[in-house]
Amino acid sequence: TAALPYANGPVHIGHLAGVYIPADIHARVQRLRGEEVLFICGSDEHGVPITLRARKEGVTSQDVVDRYHKIIGDSFRDLGISFDIYSRTSNQTHKDLSQAFFKNLYDKGVFREIRSEQYFDEQAGQFLADRYIVGTCPSCKNEGAYGDQCEKCGSTLSPTELLNPKSALSGTVPVMRETINWYLPLDEIQESFLNEWIGGKSGWKSNVLGQCKSWLNEGLRPRAMTRDLEWGVPVPLEGADGKVLYVWFEAPIGYISATKELRPDDWEQWWTGDSRLIHFIGKDNIVFHCIIFPAMLHLRGDGYVLPEQVPANEFLNIEGEKVSTSRNWAVWVHEYVKDFPDQEDVLRYVLCSNAPETKDNDFTWKDFQARNNNELVAIFGNFINRVVVLTNKFYEGIVPNPSSFSDVDNATLTELKAYPAVISSSVERYRFREALGELMNVARLGNKYLADEEPWKVIKDNPERVQTQMYVALQIAAALSSLCEPFLPFTAAKLSRILKIETKIDWKTVSQTSELIPSGHQIGEAELLFAKIEDEEIQKQRDKLEATKVANKEEIASAQAETEPQKETI
Repeated sequence: TAALPYANGPVHIGHLAGVYIPADIHARVQRLRGEEVLFICGSDEHGVPITLRARKEGVTSQDVVDRYHKIIGDSFRDLGISFDIYSRTSNQTHKDLSQAFFKNLYDKGVFREIRSEQYFDEQAGQFLADRYIVGTCPSCKNEGAYGDQCEKCGSTLSPTELLNPKSALSGTVPVMRETINWYLPLDEIQESFLNEWIGGKSGWKSNVLGQCKSWLNEGLRPRAMTRDLEWGVPVPLEGADGKVLYVWFEAPIGYISATKELRPDDWEQWWTGDSRLIHFIGKDNIVFHCIIFPAMLHLRGDGYVLPEQVPANEFLNIEGEKVSTSRNWAVWVHEYVKDFPDQEDVLRYVLCSNAPETKDNDFTWKDFQARNNNELVAIFGNFINRVVVLTNKFYEGIVPNPSSFSDVDNATLTELKAYPAVISSSVERYRFREALGELMNVARLGNKYLADEEPWKVIKDNPERVQTQMYVALQIAAALSSLCEPFLPFTAAKLSRILKIETKIDWKTVSQTSELIPSGHQIGEAELLFAKIEDEEIQKQRDKLEATKVANKEEIASAQAETEPQKETI
C-alpha cells in the first residue's frame, strides 16, 4: 500500500520521493520476480483540511475531493506509478466496509463510550475538531498552531493545550460543551499486544521504531474513533447523528475497501491469507500505521494480516527550504509533466537517487540537471546509443552470431546474470538509492566492455571477433530493458521498442540465461533515450521558485503594514 494522499491539493515531488516512487519500485520488482502483487492506493477524501478548503473556496467538500482526486490520479499515471487500483474513500464500497468494521468492534464491546467536554463554536453551531481550532503553541509560541499539532516545532498537541484558542470557522472564541464519542482503548492492549508486537520488529527502520517506542514509553491513552462533524463516513449507531468516523479510523480501511473494489471475489484472501502487507508512508504517518491501524486489525481478529514492514521515509526539502504548500514552495507534479514533456523518468531517477531514506534530503534544480546530463545521458543513454548505432552500421541492425567467447566475454555475461539478485537484495532492504546505483553499474559495465574491446577498431582486422563483442553488448542492452523497468518504466518501454523486444523479459530469465536477444533478431534504428537539459530550462524553474519567495515576502509585508486606528466606540 502507498499512503492515501489527502484530496485537498495536488501532489508534489516530496510526496513522490518519500512514498510513491519507492512503493512503485518495490511493486514492480516483485512482479518482475514472479510474485503476485496488489499495489493499493486511493484518495483520502475526508477530514478537516478538506472542509476548510471547501469553506475557503465557497464550494462543497465533494466538489473539492472530485477536483483533486482527478488531479492526483492523473499525476500518478503521468509518472508511471503502477497502482493496481487508485480508489477513493468517498465511494459506497468504502463507506459500507468502514461502517461494518466499526460496528464489528462496537458489537464486540471494544470501544469505550466517553463523555467529554470539547470546544464548540456557538456562531457556527457545531463542535470543533482538532484542525478547526487554532491558537498559540505552548512550546514555541507559534500563533498559527492547530489543535492537534504545531507545524512549526512539530509538537503533538490537544486542543485544550493551545493558548488563546479560536475557531477556524468563525474566528470567535469557542466554548466548552459536553459530547459523547467512542474511543479505542489503546491503553488496554499496550501490554498485551503492542509492546511485544512492536518490540519484535528488529528489521524495521530506526526512525519508525524510535517514534513507535516514544509513544509506547509515554504510555498510550484511549483515542476517539468518532468526531462531531458533518463531512465523513457517518457513525453507524442510533443516536449518533452529526458524528462521523475519525479519519484515521476509516482512512486505513481504505486499503481494504480498495482491495474489495478491485477483487470483489477474493479480497479477503489478501487480508486474511498468506500475504505480506507492506505500508509505504511518510514519517508523519508512522503512529497511525504502526500503532492505531494494527491495533484495529488485532482487535477485529478474523485473521487479518498485520504489517510486515512500514518503511517510512523522511522529508524532501526544495532548494534548502522545507516544502510548504501554503506558501507554494513546492515542485508540483502536474506542472512538471507540462514543463518537461517525455522526461518523467528523469524526475523518477533524480528523486530515487536522492531519496530521503534515513534523513531529510534536498532537491535542487542544478542537481536535477547534473544527474540527467552526467548520468542518464552520459552513462546509460551513451551505452545504448553506441550499441544500436554500431549494430546498424556493422550488421544492418541484425544481432550477429557470436564466434568463440573470451574470458572477458564470459566474465561480463556472468556478472550480468548476478544483477537481478543484487538489485532485488537492495530493494528488499528498502535501500532504493543503492538499488538504483546497481542499475547504473550495469550501464557502466556495458560502457567499460565497449571501451576495452573497441569493436570499431577490431572490425578492420578481426570481424569475427566483433560479432561476439556486439552480441555480448546487445545482451547487456537487453538486460537493461528489463532491469531498469522498476526505476525508469518509460525508458524501459522505449528501449524495448528500439531493440524490438515484444515480450517483457523477467528477472529470472536475466539471471539464468546469457541469450536475452537471439542471433538473427532485427533491432530498430537508434534513438536518444535521454535529452540533455540546458541551463535555460533550469533557470526558468529557479525563477519560478524565486517568484514564489518574493510573493510570499510581499504578502507578509502587506499583512504587517500599519493599519488605520480603530474608530472610537459609539
